[in-house]
Amino acid sequence: MENTVLDRATWQARAAAHAARVDLFIEPHLARRGAKVSHPVHDFLFTYYSQRPAQLRRWHPGYGAVLADAREYAGLKGYTGGAVSREYVASQAQFTRGLLNLLRATEARPAHTGCFGLHEWAMVYRQSPDELRHNDWPLRLGSDGTDEVVEAHQVKCSHFDAFRFFTPSARGLNVLQPARDDRPAFEQPGCLHAGMDLYKHAFRLTPMISSDLVADCFELARDIRVMDMRAAPYDLADLGFEAIAIETPDGKATYVREQRAFAERGAPLRRRLIEECERLIAAR
Repeated sequence: MENTVLDRATWQARAAAHAARVDLFIEPHLARRGAKVSHPVHDFLFTYYSQRPAQLRRWHPGYGAVLADAREYAGLKGYTGGAVSREYVASQAQFTRGLLNLLRATEARPAHTGCFGLHEWAMVYRQSPDELRHNDWPLRLGSDGTDEVVEAHQVKCSHFDAFRFFTPSARGLNVLQPARDDRPAFEQPGCLHAGMDLYKHAFRLTPMISSDLVADCFELARDIRVMDMRAAPYDLADLGFEAIAIETPDGKATYVREQRAFAERGAPLRRRLIEECERLIAAR
């Protein structure tokens, strides 16, 4: 493979553009963190996922590009000189193959909608107010009303990293029982958490892929998180979020419509990640 050489002025401009793009989200988060104020919606991507703000902010061109006069990248993970090394790509082959398997399996399934975001409700099922994950915010229907919604619906969450946060009382109510090691058997592209996890998959491929793709996945995940919490049982009206009342026919219709839109928006990003994994594996 022939490398593309980027002169210093070119790659610095691209790095600055990337930083400006993600600073729109990073700077408010850091300000809240400094003030010891949490946000149940917008802080999620920085607290649940392992990528730190500084890591998101640093731009990488991806494997196959060489940054000229790039002393700032000396010693960074995966780099030899101003480029991601072939040896580093080879060292990540097992992870890359595993991720490719998951992404292909997810892409191959139809997008299932109609779960109505009940995973968030199952996470608070039969909990006391003090036990709630976001106990600074009241439940829109109260504890009893929330439990009644869970009991009146079929819970069918396919995503392990949501299912693992179900309360003990809710686990047995789920039609599916996904586990940590069988994600390829369950993941499907209509799942909001599978869409958000495209960001996780992208940053775990860093620095082998372009940060432009990572930022695209981050923005998708951020928008999905907003919709996810609008459909959650919490009352977040004081933060400016209008609830999607999934316990009503209109709320269900809204949820399905937005869920389908996110599945369509995530599909090309998943495809790009698949192609990047294939490229990296072939580069060995």
